[in-house]
Amino acid sequence: MKRRDFLMSTGAMVLSAASYGRIKGANDRVGVALVGSGRRGRWVLNKMLETDRIAALSLCDVWDEQMNRAQAQLPLPKIARTYELEEVLADKNVDAVILATPDHLHTAYAQRILAAKKHLYLEKPVTLHYREGTKIKAAVQQSQVLCQTGTQQRSGALYKQVKEEFFGGSKKLGDIVFVRAVWSNFGWQRRKIEPQPRPRNFKWETFLGDSRQVPYEWARYDGWRHYKEYGTGILSDLLTHWGDVAQWMMDDADPLNAVTSGGIYHLKDGRSNPDTVNTILQYKGGWNFTFECSVLPIKNTHDSVLFHGTEGKLELFRAGYIYTPHSGEAVEVKATESLDTAHVTNFLDALKGDAKLTAPIDIGLQAVKPSHLAAAAYWSGQRASFNADQTGIVTAD
Repeated sequence: MKRRDFLMSTGAMVLSAASYGRIKGANDRVGVALVGSGRRGRWVLNKMLETDRIAALSLCDVWDEQMNRAQAQLPLPKIARTYELEEVLADKNVDAVILATPDHLHTAYAQRILAAKKHLYLEKPVTLHYREGTKIKAAVQQSQVLCQTGTQQRSGALYKQVKEEFFGGSKKLGDIVFVRAVWSNFGWQRRKIEPQPRPRNFKWETFLGDSRQVPYEWARYDGWRHYKEYGTGILSDLLTHWGDVAQWMMDDADPLNAVTSGGIYHLKDGRSNPDTVNTILQYKGGWNFTFECSVLPIKNTHDSVLFHGTEGKLELFRAGYIYTPHSGEAVEVKATESLDTAHVTNFLDALKGDAKLTAPIDIGLQAVKPSHLAAAAYWSGQRASFNADQTGIVTAD
């Protein structure tokens, strides 16, 4: 096997005073607030801090301990803290908001943030329910501010190179019929969550939002991805990423239908979302996309998207790719780029007017379409498809 290294810079750009002048923020930096201070939110905020181009101005969360963790883990010696989103939005120094709440709060919070004319970095999946997409898209259009969605592969230099080299008309893979994605082994989603009393300074009702009102239960908060009221677990966390990559490479964001098989095979701890799934999606362009995933410790050589063509195959993963032509020697390419750094950098560049967003709202909504279909198929036990005008999902009789 031949091997090449694909090295990419993740350094921050040096900005001129004139460029910064387009964004008003504390200390001539972009003023950023983090709404949802959990693990993912802290990670994204840290990547922005590493660029040395932002001022972190406020934290907002339903539990003060999450904000404590953010301050302990990140260089945030002085920062405002609040339980109330409106206090964040009232701060004129806040230019942009990272929204990293549980999925069921995305739509309502995003609408309020955009209405306040704050730029938005919206973690994926952008919506919990398919019908919410039109609301968020309308809010972005009416706000006339920028909204970057959290499919970070879109900013990756490796992915852009692969798109051009293998899917830009070269036909190196021939005609692609099958695309297969695998991604498993998620310790965080299989951990045992013990009951505990309701903590002080914890806003349970705020966490529930517009979801079904239920009595306090710690596991529903600490393991919210386990429950379909708040997220779709592996069908959104992971299928959204690999589905977006497949659709991007194939120039086809039109899944026609999906079937999903799976269940709670081992983690019988009260969760409602499956611990293991297999989904098959059929696409308008004439290809099938298969997604296989479990939170259990099933280890693949690579968590990847594998494109099978009539002239060869391409296995694409976050650390590189392996191209195996039917005739010739396999080639492996490695990458060292931080996709999260690249993605937040693109967002900050776009705020300055120096770049276009790589994952605007339309991309985020396309990325979650296969997840919505797959989830509908799982819960109905039937083949799921979009209706004629793409406004809803229907299942087979």
